[in-house]
Amino acid sequence: MRDVIRIAMWSGPRNISTALMRSFENRPDTMVVDEPFYACFLQETGIDHPGRQLVLKAQSTVWQQVANDLTAAVPDGYDVFYQKHMCHHMVGSLDWAWARTLKHAFLIRDPRAMLASYVKSRAEVTLDDIGLARQVEIFEREADRLGSAPPVIEGSDILRDPEFYLGRLCAALGIAFDQAMLSWPSGARDTDGVWAPWWYENVQKSTGFMKREESEEVHLNAALERIAEQALPLYERMRAHKIT
Repeated sequence: MRDVIRIAMWSGPRNISTALMRSFENRPDTMVVDEPFYACFLQETGIDHPGRQLVLKAQSTVWQQVANDLTAAVPDGYDVFYQKHMCHHMVGSLDWAWARTLKHAFLIRDPRAMLASYVKSRAEVTLDDIGLARQVEIFEREADRLGSAPPVIEGSDILRDPEFYLGRLCAALGIAFDQAMLSWPSGARDTDGVWAPWWYENVQKSTGFMKREESEEVHLNAALERIAEQALPLYERMRAHKIT
């Protein structure tokens, strides 16, 4: 099997993860996959998410099969296989041996801003739903394996200066930056998950990274504030390692 760089980008929801997938997909040398463990997560937990039945029909619910697909040969013409993963999808008795050949990176966002965005698409939310505890666990596992911290990138940094931060991210992953990563055609993609109608409205209208500033004026109700307080130390642990 020829040499392909496989990138696992670990994120929580509402964190420009789909825009970043668009960015990598616009490279001529890169194929992408969108949240391949989502159906496994829904099957394992029984949780009710928008489009649940569609997801269960569209993807394998057997994590070993998903892992095999993520490490199998890729079509000719692609040198990079970018995998968009949600940290909270990794539940149950997973064997992580499949992930040892991948390059892992971590996408973060301030939990208060993440929560404020999340509840626009799904009213119910817990700390587990935003995946920060799992993200720290995956990060620390990979750091222990490597003997050094894998790359961490903050979504708001990419939005503020896409060329600089994507360039630094690509360097950390051992691939060349491509100007094609800075913009893409608007619209839906065949690679978008079937859950796109509930979550991807803005990114499907986009043609590039839309600058925004994370406001300290985010207003959360008391329940969300409690989740944010629990999430903040986890976020800060990741943020200490981010690309600057």
